[in-house]
Amino acid sequence: MANTETPYTNAEGYADPTAYKGIKNITDTEHKCNFLIKVIKFIIKESGFELLNRMELKHTDSGRIFR
Repeated sequence: MANTETPYTNAEGYADPTAYKGIKNITDTEHKCNFLIKVIKFIIKESGFELLNRMELKHTDSGRIFR
C-alpha cells in the first residue's frame, strides 16, 4: 500500500521512484482532465446553457478515456 503523505516512498518507507513516476503521470492527467471539465462546465453555464448528458473525453497521448 502506497504512503499517501509521501508518495515517493513505498509502504515500508523506502524510496520507490519508478512507482512514483508512473502514479504521478496518471494523477497529472487526471488533474488536467478534471480542470478541463470544470472550465467547460463554467463556459456552458456562463453562456446560458446547461449540460444535459455526461461528458466523455479521450486523452490523445495515452488513449485513456475519462467519463
